[in-house]
Amino acid sequence: MPLHHIIQHDTNTKILIWKITETLHELQTQVVLKPSTVDRISTMKSEIHKCAFLAVRKLLQEINLSDANLHYDLLGKPHLKTNNVTPLEISITHSHQFAAIIVSSQKVGIDIELQRDKIIKIADKFSVEQIFLNVKQNYIKKLTVIWGAKESIFKIKNHKGISFKNHIIVNPFHLNNKKTTAVLNFNKTEELFEIYFTEIENYTLVYAMPKT
Repeated sequence: MPLHHIIQHDTNTKILIWKITETLHELQTQVVLKPSTVDRISTMKSEIHKCAFLAVRKLLQEINLSDANLHYDLLGKPHLKTNNVTPLEISITHSHQFAAIIVSSQKVGIDIELQRDKIIKIADKFSVEQIFLNVKQNYIKKLTVIWGAKESIFKIKNHKGISFKNHIIVNPFHLNNKKTTAVLNFNKTEELFEIYFTEIENYTLVYAMPKT
């Protein structure tokens, strides 16, 4: 399927979403991969994971980049190498039928999640924010936003030891507003982040950036 959706957050930040309807073979014939990427895909057991991995490369093509521009550090965080005067930051996410990237001149993190009942069972492991949630009103959707916000912040910081439950707090929000803020308290430092979210079919897309 062609590019599903683009969100132009501002002049420096763009989100691209791909809905994966292609077969693995179709995606393999549509992208050019460097040898290290070919080796990495060969170790993946899940065909869904392989398709998502390749869909991310399709998204890079949409902004005139390729797998050759994408590199990962020792902690697995993605980085872009381009000829741009202004360095570009990237964050990557995928879940089932969707893959997405966010590209920006500032630090960014992104997460997309299928809205599922399962999140209720694990909420106590990542969230203390249930105190302001009404279990009868969009409980699953709000929990998914909270998870996505924390995952996005973690991707920005990428520090071992950060606890979603103990170190990242998402401030109260309304789904209709499609934004909130969150605080990271870690290593005796407090950082504030802007959080933005939206629904795509029955998925929740969340992205974060430091609040300036």
